Amino acid sequence: MNNIVMGWQLYILTKDPLVLGMIGLAEAIPALTVSLYAGYLADRKNRKTISLLGYSCIFVMYFGIWMLSYKMYDYPTKIVTYSMYVMIFVTGIARGFLSPSLIALRAQIVPRELYANATAWSSTIWQIAAIVGPILGGILLAKIGIQSSYMIVVILLSIAVLSLAFIKSKPIVYVESGQSILENLKEGLRFVFKNQIFLGAISLDMFAVLFGGAVAMLPAFADTVLHVGESGLGILRAAPAIGASLMAVIMAFNPPNMNSGKKLLFSVGGFGLSMIVFALSKNFYLSIFMLFLSGAFDSVSVVIRSTILQVLTPTKLMGRVSAVSTMFIGSSNEIGAFESGVAARLMGLIQSVVFGGSMTVLVVLSTAFLAPELRKLHLKDLKPLED
Repeated sequence: MNNIVMGWQLYILTKDPLVLGMIGLAEAIPALTVSLYAGYLADRKNRKTISLLGYSCIFVMYFGIWMLSYKMYDYPTKIVTYSMYVMIFVTGIARGFLSPSLIALRAQIVPRELYANATAWSSTIWQIAAIVGPILGGILLAKIGIQSSYMIVVILLSIAVLSLAFIKSKPIVYVESGQSILENLKEGLRFVFKNQIFLGAISLDMFAVLFGGAVAMLPAFADTVLHVGESGLGILRAAPAIGASLMAVIMAFNPPNMNSGKKLLFSVGGFGLSMIVFALSKNFYLSIFMLFLSGAFDSVSVVIRSTILQVLTPTKLMGRVSAVSTMFIGSSNEIGAFESGVAARLMGLIQSVVFGGSMTVLVVLSTAFLAPELRKLHLKDLKPLED
């Protein structure tokens, strides 16, 4: 809901697609900066505590954005925009610490043999929220306005913070190695870069998200290409989540344990192709369907990549390796949004998304050639490494 409301607010204020990309950059820079240290902390400190602090900080920033929305027309547009970027920047710091701790906490809660199944169910539950949120956000924007929509976002986030508080803390089994902080950070990086399967999977997702995503530009498509307004924007934004959730349910009952590498490559390639067709579409319903397919393809990629991470990674390295994965994948969403905004400014809105989808397909072909171990992967044969 917040992504819909904030993106629409800034686009309506400025009518500039680059502003939408800057939202991602303002969040990605601090998240990338702190990610490795956040992973180091997640391997040494209470992961629930770190997660709770991260979500609490996000709550405070969203509350500030809500308050600012009441003054959005009382101050110059640049002051409102830059103030929002500052709060988004702080949110990025919180997310940088939050992601490794949450991933590592889940690895403590779920038995290894259930990782693929648990990841599929977790993705399904998240996608349900990702379906309802944008649709509800679009409807609320049209019916009650920006300020009241932000209020509901803040209320829902406060419920999330309280829910996290009730999760039982899990102790960290940490053995002091005598290594410096720098050596601890390097240990996580070495683990990732020496493993072709893991490195290939996260690199594939990173470049696909970096070049192929059109989600950040949806307010511009809804306004200037498809002419469907706020309510239409909510439906467009929900379409990928609908596809992802349906595919996640299918995979929960039928995990992609066989020919997993080929399925990963096919799904990312399909994601890129669906983005190309979406960009060229002038029909609202065809655009919805292409976004639906993009979400379904992306869901396959998420489940396979997440399973690889959780099966291969020793418990003692889970926080640091999750941080590296976050740097590759999580922040690439925000940097991809910035790339989309810059490309839209330079090349035009439609041309920029066609270019991004084409680059995604090229990355898939390159990965298939450069990472044969990933191409031949079967998750059922993947063995956990020793802790």
